[in-house]
Amino acid sequence: MKTREFKTHVYNELAAITKSLASPHRLEIIELLAQGARHVEYIAENTGLSIANASQHLQILKKARLVKAEKRGKYSYYSLATMKVYKAWLAMRELGFSQNAEINSLINEFRRSKNSLESVSIDELSKRLKQQDILLLDVRPADEYEQGHIRSSISIPSEELTEKLRDLPKDKQIIAYCRGPLCAMADDAVQILQNHGFQSVRLAGGFPEWASRGLPVDHKSDVK
Repeated sequence: MKTREFKTHVYNELAAITKSLASPHRLEIIELLAQGARHVEYIAENTGLSIANASQHLQILKKARLVKAEKRGKYSYYSLATMKVYKAWLAMRELGFSQNAEINSLINEFRRSKNSLESVSIDELSKRLKQQDILLLDVRPADEYEQGHIRSSISIPSEELTEKLRDLPKDKQIIAYCRGPLCAMADDAVQILQNHGFQSVRLAGGFPEWASRGLPVDHKSDVK
């Protein structure tokens, strides 16, 4: 094989991977799968896609070897093929944040409307977890919490938060987190908590960012 033929072939293969990521739906699916393995119906429900469309997107990701499937009973569960997939997605997201002012403008405008501009970094949370002055709140769906969560966090899904406010302390700062910075559940939680007199901020990242850094988690690992 000549040099040019070799390079063309390799770059074509790399381009096929990046092409498989060139869809907002598939990027959202990768973020969702970073929480743990999911079946098509769950993915469709959480991304606003039809089951047929969600399945098509998953097949494209599977063909690119970015996700894998495992049969569990009557369902096929999809998960990230390797943690490198999430880290590549994370790097692409950070590139977009740093190079595209429109993205930051949209995020800031949204968070300003939710009064959730203030956040706690992952590094700061890692230090503060040893203290007793905070409560860490996971507001993702309960099954995502069970698949994996930041150690010491408690689970109250965002849709249940209002009815469980009486169980939360007002003498501690409540730090809410969800799937990541593009997930709005933590922002909604902060708005609800602040409206009811609680001290609350969101975590700047989400569970996958925390886990990818090797910080303490409790979970059933789906990504090796």
